[in-house]
Amino acid sequence: MFNPRRHETTVKNALQSTEPQYKAPLRRTLLSKLTKASLTMVMPVVLLTGLSACNSDDDNDTATTTNPDTSHYSKVTFNPAGSYLHGDFDESAAEITDFHPASQRAFIVNSQNKKIDVLDIQDIHNPVLEDSLDVSDIGGAVNSVAVHGDLVALAVQADVKTDNGYVVVYDANTLEKITSIEVGALPDMVTFTSDGNTILAANEGEPDDDYQIDPEGSVSVINIADINRPIVQTATFTDFNSQKQNLIDAGVRIFGQKADGTMSTVAEDVEPEYISISEDNQTAYVSLQENNAIAIVDIASATISDIQPLGAKDHSLEGNELDVSNDDGKINITTWPIMGMYMPDAIDTYSIGDKTYLVTANEGDAREWGDFSEEISFEDVLVDGSKFNTTACHGLDCGSDEALGKIDFSDVMGDANNDGVYDTLYSFGARSFSIWDTEDMSSPVYDSGSLMAEYTADKYPDNFNANNDDNKFDNRSDNKGVEPEGVVIGQVGSQTIAFVGLERISSVMAFDVTDPMDVKLLGEINTRTFDDANNSESGNIDGDLGPEGLAFISSEDSPSGHPLLLVGFEVSGTSKIFELDFSEE
Repeated sequence: MFNPRRHETTVKNALQSTEPQYKAPLRRTLLSKLTKASLTMVMPVVLLTGLSACNSDDDNDTATTTNPDTSHYSKVTFNPAGSYLHGDFDESAAEITDFHPASQRAFIVNSQNKKIDVLDIQDIHNPVLEDSLDVSDIGGAVNSVAVHGDLVALAVQADVKTDNGYVVVYDANTLEKITSIEVGALPDMVTFTSDGNTILAANEGEPDDDYQIDPEGSVSVINIADINRPIVQTATFTDFNSQKQNLIDAGVRIFGQKADGTMSTVAEDVEPEYISISEDNQTAYVSLQENNAIAIVDIASATISDIQPLGAKDHSLEGNELDVSNDDGKINITTWPIMGMYMPDAIDTYSIGDKTYLVTANEGDAREWGDFSEEISFEDVLVDGSKFNTTACHGLDCGSDEALGKIDFSDVMGDANNDGVYDTLYSFGARSFSIWDTEDMSSPVYDSGSLMAEYTADKYPDNFNANNDDNKFDNRSDNKGVEPEGVVIGQVGSQTIAFVGLERISSVMAFDVTDPMDVKLLGEINTRTFDDANNSESGNIDGDLGPEGLAFISSEDSPSGHPLLLVGFEVSGTSKIFELDFSEE
């Protein structure tokens, strides 16, 4: 039963990490929600809906999520330390980040200039560019970097992105190149197993811009027990080509169509995005963002053992509210009769006992290549009037620009019986982060619901849902909102912390996920200025914009002796160091 005393404590503690000028509106919002809950005597949970592996796209299971608080746990203060400007504004000059403890160096993907920038961060308040790893002679761009022991691995795409790319390995101390390993098309992410014996690369295999060529997605598994003689195996999806319809029926989005009208195979259609590895180094989990699914890789045999659909959350339910219009001139976070596909970008894992949990940043991404686009608007389709009516849309015509007229939906889902009428509308991204039990991914064990929208609306009311290159109010409400993109797990004492980067508003949020059924918001930081007078294409004038890659540095490895978070900000072209101060409530 609802416990108002407990949730009054939730409000008190949630306000602890909020700046003074924002406490009053945040208090009003939280207390309003809790009062409503107490009047209806509902349980303090939010219902979610997810596709199960055996359901159609309109037949969803129900999951629950708890409301974060900070009771009896540490809060985190992000103390901005040093930053470094890597290149031009909005040119992807700072993306993925990692750290080498022995040399106290940070490695930052500078995709704009086809290199990795190497920063000396012994003085965290004064990062110094020490060198760069230039791969312009190898490929077209660097997409990812990972450090383990004294090795640095880079994911480098070919000059023609549909050709095979490379994993290039350097010595982290001498910065000398050790080896270059051919992998699949467009390696987008690279990581090591925790024992350092294996490198894995997610080969995204994006189509060319005209959608004439669609290379197969794959995962490269590289044995580096002898770094001078790496052994490459490729985990492919070709065995799933014959299962295409079964996967579609289960909820995996497989629908690509090349320019000549040929439908892509499963292997061509999947686009591996990000990898996280189980604690025992036996299993890799790979996000297939456009497919709204997770691939399971058996590392020892280098095979894809399963593809798990992630389903969607029901935005008509309390706790899953969102603002869907950038044309209404106001903050309007409320329920709508639509579904939001999770479609994660970055993922990470952690273990509790023998259970592995997967944490996903639910960004969303529509497929659009050449003349092919799956995006539709409300006015483009016929809908079920019993679901999309003025009652469901709060007295508005559902197709109006103040309601569902601005947000985009997918045209490949929602018409379950193929009668031309959409019974369900699916939007891109869930505007949240989720935690999944890897043994059963039919629905998340936790989802942050509308928390990120509510928090940023209260703290940044004049720039709510601003874009990462534009301070305009309400700019992104119709398009994935704050857009959670990056996530990394850090361990602080006995606590497991998830740091989540919000691509558009440019915040980083911290959550205690030690108990995935009792997640707690610990704090948030935003180092952009929201000052239109300071907007400049020279970069770093308006602060740090567009967090892309996050790396947690433990106190044991930290140059300052305190935990650090290293963040690459793609739009501003800056990398930033935050010193983390954890304190008990």
